[in-house]
Amino acid sequence: QVQLVESGGGLVQVGGSLRLSCAASGTIFSNKPAGWYRQAPGKQRELVARILSGGTTTYADSAKGRFTISRDNAENTMYLQMNSLKPEDTAVYFCNVRLPPYYKEYWGRGTQVTVSS
Repeated sequence: QVQLVESGGGLVQVGGSLRLSCAASGTIFSNKPAGWYRQAPGKQRELVARILSGGTTTYADSAKGRFTISRDNAENTMYLQMNSLKPEDTAVYFCNVRLPPYYKEYWGRGTQVTVSS
Protein backbone atom coordinates (compact mmCIF):
# COMPACT_ATOMS: atom_id res chain seq x y z
CA GLN A 1 0.00 0.00 0.00
CA VAL A 2 1.32 3.39 -1.00
CA GLN A 3 1.78 5.89 1.81
CA LEU A 4 3.22 9.38 1.71
CA VAL A 5 4.08 11.19 4.93
CA GLU A 6 4.97 14.86 4.96
CA SER A 7 7.00 16.54 7.68
CA GLY A 8 8.98 19.69 8.28
CA GLY A 9 6.21 22.24 8.46
CA GLY A 10 5.91 24.76 11.23
CA LEU A 11 5.80 28.41 12.18
CA VAL A 12 8.44 30.67 10.67
CA GLN A 13 8.92 34.40 10.37
CA VAL A 14 8.85 36.30 7.11
CA GLY A 15 12.09 35.75 5.23
CA GLY A 16 12.79 32.47 6.95
CA SER A 17 13.29 29.01 5.52
CA LEU A 18 11.81 25.56 5.91
CA ARG A 19 12.54 22.23 4.32
CA LEU A 20 9.60 19.93 3.84
CA SER A 21 10.09 16.19 3.46
CA CYS A 22 7.83 13.56 1.95
CA ALA A 23 8.72 9.99 2.82
CA ALA A 24 7.25 7.25 0.66
CA SER A 25 6.48 3.65 1.46
CA GLY A 26 4.94 1.03 -0.77
CA THR A 27 6.45 2.67 -3.82
CA ILE A 28 9.56 4.54 -4.85
CA PHE A 29 9.97 8.11 -6.01
CA SER A 30 12.67 7.28 -8.50
CA ASN A 31 11.55 8.10 -12.05
CA LYS A 32 7.97 8.84 -10.99
CA PRO A 33 6.28 12.18 -11.60
CA ALA A 34 5.73 13.81 -8.22
CA GLY A 35 5.05 17.19 -6.78
CA TRP A 36 4.23 19.52 -3.94
CA TYR A 37 0.88 21.28 -3.69
CA ARG A 38 -0.57 23.64 -1.14
CA GLN A 39 -3.98 24.73 0.03
CA ALA A 40 -4.65 27.90 1.96
CA PRO A 41 -7.88 28.40 3.93
CA GLY A 42 -10.76 29.13 1.60
CA LYS A 43 -8.70 28.50 -1.51
CA GLN A 44 -8.28 25.66 -3.95
CA ARG A 45 -5.30 23.35 -3.82
CA GLU A 46 -2.58 24.61 -6.14
CA LEU A 47 0.60 23.22 -7.60
CA VAL A 48 3.79 24.59 -6.08
CA ALA A 49 6.49 22.50 -7.74
CA ARG A 50 6.83 19.20 -9.52
CA ILE A 51 9.53 16.88 -10.67
CA LEU A 52 8.99 14.81 -13.77
CA SER A 53 10.07 11.25 -14.44
CA GLY A 54 13.34 12.32 -16.04
CA GLY A 55 14.15 14.78 -13.26
CA THR A 56 12.99 17.98 -14.92
CA THR A 57 11.52 20.41 -12.40
CA THR A 58 8.84 23.03 -12.85
CA TYR A 59 7.57 25.68 -10.46
CA ALA A 60 4.58 27.90 -9.98
CA ASP A 61 5.42 31.53 -10.61
CA SER A 62 4.99 32.22 -6.90
CA ALA A 63 7.69 29.66 -6.07
CA LYS A 64 10.27 30.41 -8.72
CA GLY A 65 13.59 31.57 -7.34
CA ARG A 66 12.60 30.75 -3.76
CA PHE A 67 11.63 27.07 -3.63
CA THR A 68 13.55 24.01 -4.78
CA ILE A 69 12.07 20.55 -5.26
CA SER A 70 14.34 17.53 -5.11
CA ARG A 71 14.29 13.82 -4.38
CA ASP A 72 16.70 11.42 -2.78
CA ASN A 73 16.22 8.06 -4.41
CA ALA A 74 18.33 6.27 -1.81
CA GLU A 75 16.16 7.64 0.99
CA ASN A 76 12.95 7.38 -1.08
CA THR A 77 12.13 10.91 0.00
CA MET A 78 11.14 14.07 -1.81
CA TYR A 79 11.95 17.51 -0.48
CA LEU A 80 10.82 21.08 -0.87
CA GLN A 81 13.34 23.68 0.25
CA MET A 82 11.53 26.95 0.84
CA ASN A 83 13.47 30.18 1.28
CA SER A 84 12.47 33.82 1.65
CA LEU A 85 9.08 32.79 2.94
CA LYS A 86 6.17 35.21 2.74
CA PRO A 87 2.86 35.35 4.63
CA GLU A 88 1.09 34.28 1.43
CA ASP A 89 3.00 31.00 1.57
CA THR A 90 0.93 30.03 4.61
CA ALA A 91 -0.95 26.85 3.72
CA VAL A 92 -1.11 23.12 4.21
CA TYR A 93 1.47 21.53 1.93
CA PHE A 94 0.81 18.14 0.35
CA CYS A 95 3.03 15.81 -1.59
CA ASN A 96 1.77 13.84 -4.52
CA VAL A 97 3.04 11.00 -6.68
CA ARG A 98 1.61 9.47 -9.83
CA LEU A 99 2.19 5.80 -10.40
CA PRO A 100 2.12 3.90 -13.66
CA PRO A 101 0.61 2.34 -15.59
CA TYR A 102 -2.38 4.66 -15.27
CA TYR A 103 -0.69 7.40 -13.22
CA LYS A 104 -3.07 7.09 -10.34
CA GLU A 105 -2.44 9.87 -7.88
CA TYR A 106 -1.52 9.38 -4.25
CA TRP A 107 -1.49 12.10 -1.62
CA GLY A 108 -0.05 12.60 1.80
CA ARG A 109 -2.07 14.10 4.63
CA GLY A 110 -0.23 17.41 4.55
CA THR A 111 1.94 19.53 6.78
CA GLN A 112 1.05 23.03 7.96
CA VAL A 113 3.31 25.94 7.10
CA THR A 114 2.60 29.25 8.77
CA VAL A 115 4.59 32.37 7.96
CA SER A 116 4.16 35.19 10.44
CA SER A 117 4.76 38.84 9.64
